[in-house]
Amino acid sequence: MTASKQVHSFHIPVMGLAYTIDSPIRVAQFGISSVISIIDDDLLEKMNAFYSQKFSLPYQEISQKVEDYRAKRITAYLNLVDTIVKDKFAKFKEELSESKSAMESFISMLPNTSGLREGLSKILEEGVAIKETIKSYIDAHLSAGEIDVNIMTKIDKDNFIKNKQLPIEFNDAHASLRGFAKSNLASSVVLSAGMNPRLYSYFEKFNDFYPDDNGQIKKKIILKVSDFRSAIIQGKFLAKKGLWVSEYRVESGLNCGGHAFATEGFLFGPILEEFKTKKSELIQDTHAVFIKALEDKNLPVPKQPLDIKITAQGGVGTADEHEFLIANYGVDSVGWGTPFLLVPEATSVDDETRKLMMGAKESDLYLSDISPLGVPFNAIRGTSNEFFKQQRIAKNKAGSSCPKKLLALSKEFGPEGICTASKKYQDVKLAELDERKESMDTSKYEIAKNKITEKSCLCVGLANASYLENQIPIKGQQQGVVICPGPNLAYFDKEVSLSQMAQHIYGRLSVLSETYRPNMFVKELKMYVDYLRNDIANFTDELSAKNIKRWVAFKSNLLDGIAYYQDLFKETINPENGLIQADIITYKNELNKIEIPVL
Repeated sequence: MTASKQVHSFHIPVMGLAYTIDSPIRVAQFGISSVISIIDDDLLEKMNAFYSQKFSLPYQEISQKVEDYRAKRITAYLNLVDTIVKDKFAKFKEELSESKSAMESFISMLPNTSGLREGLSKILEEGVAIKETIKSYIDAHLSAGEIDVNIMTKIDKDNFIKNKQLPIEFNDAHASLRGFAKSNLASSVVLSAGMNPRLYSYFEKFNDFYPDDNGQIKKKIILKVSDFRSAIIQGKFLAKKGLWVSEYRVESGLNCGGHAFATEGFLFGPILEEFKTKKSELIQDTHAVFIKALEDKNLPVPKQPLDIKITAQGGVGTADEHEFLIANYGVDSVGWGTPFLLVPEATSVDDETRKLMMGAKESDLYLSDISPLGVPFNAIRGTSNEFFKQQRIAKNKAGSSCPKKLLALSKEFGPEGICTASKKYQDVKLAELDERKESMDTSKYEIAKNKITEKSCLCVGLANASYLENQIPIKGQQQGVVICPGPNLAYFDKEVSLSQMAQHIYGRLSVLSETYRPNMFVKELKMYVDYLRNDIANFTDELSAKNIKRWVAFKSNLLDGIAYYQDLFKETINPENGLIQADIITYKNELNKIEIPVL
């Protein structure tokens, strides 16, 4: 297959619902790829109206009364983004061919090893190239960043009209997929949060996910995974349907933003090592199955094996770490998420929330239980959402009005589902708790009450930042903003330009704060040691052999990871590794002090 003209060695992963909702409009013209969440159709509809007006483009409202409105809203917004990006990219190329200062500024943002950087620098040095020569060089070597989309596979609620359940293709994630599939985009869908067999089977309905006669796939599949086993299981499942996974996006289980899907103690470095050593096995195991499925469906079979990219993200924060991931593990791109929340040119964040993040210390960033999904969720203390939530709790009005119901996934009260952050759900649970109050001591009662009321309305909270930033009116109950940076935020304390962040990534300047920042692998190790300690300390169920076995395996996997890092970061390889080794020993000692309970 033809290699794409990848300009940068980093990408901006999806963040929340709003934070990267318009990132391609902001950064794609510079060759930077980013990912839009396409779960919240209401947010997408409002952004469609906003950007149509901003760029003087026609806008047709798609109300909830329109059949299949959810998918149609997604298609409409993605087509708008595609139109705007193409226009901005064409104008940027024109500017580069006419302006020396624009060219110099762009060159400063490019990777040190970039052929494009070298070529443009040579044109500047020679200083005699005519506009058309420059333009033809740029056309041949520069491409816009990808407009990729994200679907969190777990958010696939059944939908109803007047108590009658709609067919499965109208489930939330299914409709999101259809919205992308019917768009004009030639890009990728990033599937996160694990396997959803029904959703994966739905891909078969759309021709754009299959290779054409030239072996090209218009719409590609990217799997976000946290270990190799998950990758090969999901990759094979899709291959059996004639669907090729073009990229495996490996993310740290804990050292990331948003929902944290902890592994069983397997650390990021050893996981990336496994992808590196078994990449050919991954291709072989899936390719033969993929070809057979295409033949069985009488679809075009690529003459050459298709590419697979391995990319990595989660906690990276320095140029050295960025380069290490590329050089040591051979990854094709590195995801930089949280640091870009402090880059207004790249992400959609309101001023108040950005100021909160700039002042955040390590102790302000924590793994919370606020997500209605029941999955640990990275959070920051002091958000406006937390303020309004606590205000309602103090007035005995806990819970959200639940206007969007994207996370109404609990079937406890009926098939239509209910969200555990909703007032309706929490009222019932608090009433049940109050019936047992007399038989409980005060501390246990308060812990149980907090477990019910701590859930936040993520549907609204993760979308509000864009409304506030763009002065779009917010209707309904005050929810404030939920923001979900990774722990890496503690080491970035100022708003920076897009150019400065790119130069930081490529090692030409540093935008880090003065706070001591441990190596990304060490940081994750600390988080896993803390995770195990807390998991044991907070365990309240009846102890079983199964629990003990899980903790023993978790600890053993961590010790294996520590041994791997001690070998990887030998001081004989690099004298600067002494600090990393000292940190590793500290957390190894902490881990050894954790006692696994016995029956």
